[in-house]
Amino acid sequence: MTWRRKGAARRRGTPVDLLVVGLANPGAEYQGTRHNVGGDAVRVLAERSSARLKIEPRQRAELCEITIGAARVGLAVPTTYMNESGDALPSLLERTGVSELSRVLVVHDELDLEPGRLQLKVGGGNAGHNGLRSISSALGSGDFLRLRIGVGKPPSRQAGANWVLSRARGDDAIALGVALERVADGIELLAREGVDRAMATLNTRA
Repeated sequence: MTWRRKGAARRRGTPVDLLVVGLANPGAEYQGTRHNVGGDAVRVLAERSSARLKIEPRQRAELCEITIGAARVGLAVPTTYMNESGDALPSLLERTGVSELSRVLVVHDELDLEPGRLQLKVGGGNAGHNGLRSISSALGSGDFLRLRIGVGKPPSRQAGANWVLSRARGDDAIALGVALERVADGIELLAREGVDRAMATLNTRA
């Protein structure tokens, strides 16, 4: 799907080939929580590329651009709260020159996958994830790529909201640490070889 906000100015310069948006809540109290694994994965990739995410107030996000092979890749972590993630997307797409939602990858936590399990998919529903719901609403479509990072379900009747806002411990923490590196690997593969190759690699059990 092609996206463009009415009246928006076109980007000057070369558009990025891929915009990667890692979802997270801002602030020290949320650092290291399960809900922030999307943003953490984007930070891993930025560090791997010796790039620095810089706060861009107009985009309501931290943003940088890197090169992976021949691809220009924008990395972003919204500075909004999770349920307002969509507020950052229109300006991010304009800033990076992206008009095709097939070139937008949203990286986020997923309760329905075991800790550390990854799944790359094209489009789909929001599955109760407020960040995805906000982005789909802002863009008028859910036809963007999603890279889901499993954080597992609560071991008891603990509410999902409390679970994702807590920090993983023990084996779960180890699994998520490994997953962040695999996400960075997967995004590099996606940028170099395309979505089908990345799916075939990531959508297998770790």
